[in-house]
Amino acid sequence: MNISKEAKIILLKSARQSIGSLFGNNEPEKPDYDKFPEFKSDAGAFVTITINKQLRGCIGYIIGQASLFETVCDAAIQAAINDPRFPPLKEKEFDKIKIEISVLGNFTPIKSYDEIIIGKHGLLIEEGGRGLLLPQVATEHNMSREEFLTALCHKAGLYGNYWKERVLKIKTFTAEVFSEDEFKEEL
Repeated sequence: MNISKEAKIILLKSARQSIGSLFGNNEPEKPDYDKFPEFKSDAGAFVTITINKQLRGCIGYIIGQASLFETVCDAAIQAAINDPRFPPLKEKEFDKIKIEISVLGNFTPIKSYDEIIIGKHGLLIEEGGRGLLLPQVATEHNMSREEFLTALCHKAGLYGNYWKERVLKIKTFTAEVFSEDEFKEEL
């Protein structure tokens, strides 16, 4: 998917407004879907919240729940209050958060681990449990392909070396990733 700069800015503002609505602020206005056809997409999306470059919440949907716009707004709220790794975001933290959005591309089954390109591909496994790692996870943590696969197994509730013992049914995907840091002037 090719998301315009203006649409990215709207999605980032709307994600922040959605989180702000938890604290009594106004909810985001629905955009003009005719002007921004990318918002009609049912693409999956994840919203990542950080404070001081430390993860504070990340939740999303592999397949969109409705339109891309609604999926991002809902994922923002879920990342703020329902990521089981963190307590719900507090109002006093709201001004400190940074938001990153990852809009997922198509999922492609792989035949060999050699097909995985670090920094380009995210990974999805639905074996045992479900595990998904966004493409930027590997580069942010300086992971090798092997470390990425081990982390994926952990995410799915499997033991780390599980991928070495079996050929897993893994799908790769790309993501269009953008954050508030990229659009400081426009936000």
